[in-house]
Formats: sequence, structure tokens, C-alpha cells
Amino acid sequence: MKNHNKIINGWFSEICPMWPGISLSLEIKEVLYSKKSKFQQIDMFQTKNHGKMLVLDEIIQLTESDEFAYQEMLAHVPLFAHPNPEDILVIGGGDGGILREAGRHDCVKTIDFCEIDEDVIKVSKEFLPDLACGFDDPRVNIHITDGSAFVLKQKNKYDVIIVDSSDPIGPGEALFERPFYEGLKKALRKNGVIATQGESFFLHKECVTNLVKITKELFPVQAYSYFLVPTYPGGHIGICLGSLGPELKKPCRGISHSLQTQLKYYTPEIHEASFVMPYFARKMFEAI
Repeated sequence: MKNHNKIINGWFSEICPMWPGISLSLEIKEVLYSKKSKFQQIDMFQTKNHGKMLVLDEIIQLTESDEFAYQEMLAHVPLFAHPNPEDILVIGGGDGGILREAGRHDCVKTIDFCEIDEDVIKVSKEFLPDLACGFDDPRVNIHITDGSAFVLKQKNKYDVIIVDSSDPIGPGEALFERPFYEGLKKALRKNGVIATQGESFFLHKECVTNLVKITKELFPVQAYSYFLVPTYPGGHIGICLGSLGPELKKPCRGISHSLQTQLKYYTPEIHEASFVMPYFARKMFEAI
């Protein structure tokens, strides 16, 4: 194994100031890539039991073993909440997984994709072909730029906007602030829907309540969904959603048998169940 200053006795441990006092560790077989881009440190590891693992600035972004849960829920919950999503914007997610899932919807005509760090795309294409296949979709238009700046230039253009952001530190910080959400709202068409990576209500209560507050103030329909991802700290993560019309907590369209058989996590039943909050989280959101 190559030397790597974050691997101790064969284990990588994610230690982040956003969740003090807790760590998630995975056993590593090999360092496949380790280099600092213009924006962040990018690492790709071969783990012992969870396939390849993408890490940005020492924070786990995905493992091959459970990436499907995150990609499917962040994509299909907002897309099935909309009656006819044709034009989509995806911000972040240089691995290509959200593009892969969005492309499964035949009604989608165009997918604008905005990523600030082109090196993440390159690394994913080399090491994560099962996710990066999303870039092969001819409906995808790639924009290498700052998503928070890009969205401010768009007006009344998209049916669904999906924000697959990293955590609110480093290059993803602006994607958790109110001006960005105001830009998302203006970029939507009538009945548009947004969905953003919504962190953990166990580990990031302040961040989650801030996102819920912003979306409640800006959108007539707002909701928060969560789901399981074992290799994220806390074992789960959320989606913060806002809508200019459609109900969010139930699918607006049926899912075909052919699409359902391509998926591993999302079902219409899981869609609805993901909005049922633990009592403490429900009370936390009601107080906002």
C-alpha cells in the first residue's frame, strides 16, 4: 500500500469538526489516487469490504457498496414528485451518480450539470465507471463552474433542480446559504421542485434547521426526507426539498416495472416512508 498520512494501521478514519467526538473508519487495501486539485484534496481508496471509496478533503463522499441509496433517493424523490420533469439542473456530484439516476426517466429532455472541480469528474471516470456512466448520456450538458454563481444566471428554466453538494465546508459552503436558495427558486419554472443534500438531523442539527428554515420561508411546499447510508457518519442522511406546487411526500407519477427493476433502494413506498420523522426531529421542524 502507498503511504498516506490519513491511513493508520490500514484504516482510514473520517474525522470532521462538523461532527465532533465521532469517527467513521474503513479498512483500506490500496490507495488508488491521492492528489490536491485547485479546490480540494481528492482521494480514491480501494477498501477491504466496501469497494472503491471517494474522499474529498478527508470526508467520505461515497463507497461502491452503498452509493445507490444516496444517488437513487436524492434523484428519484424530487423527480417522481414532479408530474413531468423535462429540464433538469444538477449541481455538484462530480462522480456522475445523480446523472445516472436522472437519466433513467424517459420524460427528461435535458440535464444541465454544474461542477466546480473538473478533477473530480476525471477521477470518477477513471475509477468509478458505474457512476460516471451518467456523463455518457447525450442529454447532459456539462458546465465547469461555481454552481452558486451559475444558478443566479438562470431564470424560469428548470422543472427540477438537484443539489448534490459536499458538506458546508470548503467549496460547498455557499450551497447552504440563503442567496443560493433564492437563486434556485428563481431558476425554477411553474411547479418546479428543488432537492438539496440535507445532512443529518442527529449530527448537524444547526445546519439542518437552517436549511429547513430557508426552504420554509421561500417555498409554498417544503419537506425533509431521510434515508439510510451505512458508510456516512450516523448511518443516514437527509434531503431538504422545496416545491412551487407539487406535493412532495407522495410520488406524482407511477414507476414502471422496467425502471423499478433497475433500482436497489427507491420504491414508491420508500418515497412516502422517508418523510416520516422521528418524534424529536418532527418537533424540531415544527418549531421552525
